[in-house]
Amino acid sequence: MTMEMKDSGSVVLTAYHPHSPARIPGMEQSFVQDVPSSHSPSSRKSLPRCRRINRMLSNESTPPPAFSRSNSQASMDSTSMEDFWCEVESIKESSEDGPEEATLLEFKPADEGELEAEWLQDVGLSTLISGAEEEDGQALLSTLTRTQAAAVQKRYNTYTQTLRKKNKHTVRDVRDIFGTNDSSPTFETVPVSPVPSNGIQLPGQKPVWKSVSSNSCLDCGLDKGSPSVTEELSYEVSFSESITVLPKSREWTKNQRFKKEDSALPKFIVRKSRFGLTEVGDLSPEDMKKIRYLSLIELTAFYDALGVELKRNRTERVRGRENGLFGVPLTVLLENDQKKVPGVKVPLIFQKLLLKLEETGLETEGILRVPGSASRVKNLHQELEAKFYEDTFDWDQVRNNDAAGLLKMFIRELPSPLFTVEYLPAFITLVEKISKIKLQLQALHLLIMLLPEANRDTAKAFLQFLKKVVANEGKNKMNLWNVSMIVAPNLFIYKGKRANQQEMQAAATTAHIVRLLIRYQDILWTVPSFLISQVRKMNEAAINNSKRQLMFDKGVRKLLRRKTMERERPERPEGAVTFPPYLQSDIPEGVIRVYAPLHSKVSMAIQLNSQTKAKDILARFHCENSRGSSQNMRGQIQSLHEVGGNIGQHCLDPDAYMLDVYRANPQAEWVIKPKAS
Repeated sequence: MTMEMKDSGSVVLTAYHPHSPARIPGMEQSFVQDVPSSHSPSSRKSLPRCRRINRMLSNESTPPPAFSRSNSQASMDSTSMEDFWCEVESIKESSEDGPEEATLLEFKPADEGELEAEWLQDVGLSTLISGAEEEDGQALLSTLTRTQAAAVQKRYNTYTQTLRKKNKHTVRDVRDIFGTNDSSPTFETVPVSPVPSNGIQLPGQKPVWKSVSSNSCLDCGLDKGSPSVTEELSYEVSFSESITVLPKSREWTKNQRFKKEDSALPKFIVRKSRFGLTEVGDLSPEDMKKIRYLSLIELTAFYDALGVELKRNRTERVRGRENGLFGVPLTVLLENDQKKVPGVKVPLIFQKLLLKLEETGLETEGILRVPGSASRVKNLHQELEAKFYEDTFDWDQVRNNDAAGLLKMFIRELPSPLFTVEYLPAFITLVEKISKIKLQLQALHLLIMLLPEANRDTAKAFLQFLKKVVANEGKNKMNLWNVSMIVAPNLFIYKGKRANQQEMQAAATTAHIVRLLIRYQDILWTVPSFLISQVRKMNEAAINNSKRQLMFDKGVRKLLRRKTMERERPERPEGAVTFPPYLQSDIPEGVIRVYAPLHSKVSMAIQLNSQTKAKDILARFHCENSRGSSQNMRGQIQSLHEVGGNIGQHCLDPDAYMLDVYRANPQAEWVIKPKAS
């Protein structure tokens, strides 16, 4: 079953999974040709039809482009995308051979103002709709940058104006929320002082950068043929505040040219500040929820600053299976898996397929591109459904190409796509409307921060595997562009697609997105430090609000009088450590007490200086406890965690300078324990 609908922004959604990349009319994208035809195996059943499609595309009656190969701007070449369309044909054939258990994603057109209302709810500002004076919304608003506040104000203005037109209830004036006299803000960017990486702006302090060394930055460059110029990415200032020059509208199409060579991608590094780097798994779920709120606000402000409309799909209902392996929503699948393996973050069947391919398939020529037997894959699918959870399935019988087919089938048959229905148009727009790779990467970074936890963890595992495939290009003949072309239709374009010139452009767009995801994945799973700084400010504002409310409670005031000689502490978040009374006395400035419950020596006071790093504290505990620690603890990787204060829980980078972190969060507790996997 297929259906197609268009919204006012020319986003076309087509099913089996009823969505496809947004296509912006008039946008042209070109590729450098010369993908060898040998990359498309002649044994593939759908190859003749692929060639017919490509001939049809190459014979389109579009005028020839007015540029030459000498400028590396070749005309669109159908053979360079042949693998993509062969994969589309393979997907279509597999759907025709198997039972059609279509997953339905139901859409409703948005009424005027509804999209803005949903946006306000999604960024954690539902209080602006309800009119309630809740602390969380006030704390969030108090942390926004100028461009972020302008983005919120713009959506709230649209929402309130719509309600007034519909004669709905009285709504709060935007000037009451933002304290402005003009409800139409200007969007001129102004210089913003940098904020320390994972901390609060300290008076008179300038950010300090480490010297360049092999361990001082996150390097997402190329292994060979890389450009001589390396570009540095900064996490200190919000992306939207960093945009100072808006490209002219005519330049969007003119400069939008892709090259398939790996060397065409620039090399980026993210320099570690004194606070180190933070990955998504290093923060507590409560703080990651706030990161998602802020990421959507920042993404909207970023698109606003570029003059690009941020489009989102509206999904009313997702219907999938409630048990089994394939076609089951990720959250449901993980709930079932966690009954078997507590704490698992990536579906067990997906992990097993990746493990099978990593152990035996990385050097297989044409892996992912060469299809397995359709009948074998169908039988293996049925056998897995019956035997996987009983641990009776024989993995030795699975051939590498069949395992790759099952892996792609798992991704395709998710009831909601891995990168979510809501934000698929935003993924497409970042390539079709943004010409510079750096700006594309920043938008992509924020979109990754927006993903639900289950989607993000599964996507991370998948991209790590694809990186290993590309690393074995010498034996499997699958370079970055080959892998991107094969994976793209499984992530963005689904069964039963028709090929035409516009879809050829969309195909190239999605392949480029996958290429960016694979190449720069180490950057994309690092939380921008300006977002962490805003989370700290949110938590501090919430704590201060709570303190003010508590002061009105007489019983609490009496309790505070009895506790005046004790160290003041905020409410302990989940994961905080309770110290014995003799350890809870006041600690001198610059001295922290580190607690290590798994070590024989469970506590140690450490004097910090400007050069003390987290890894130095870990090494000291390891030296002190090397003889008395349990054997189980010795086999685990221990990390230093910052707990409480203005953060929920934060696993620190080993290179973080502790005096800087301590000054950013003096009320925190410091705990050594295994890092969450």
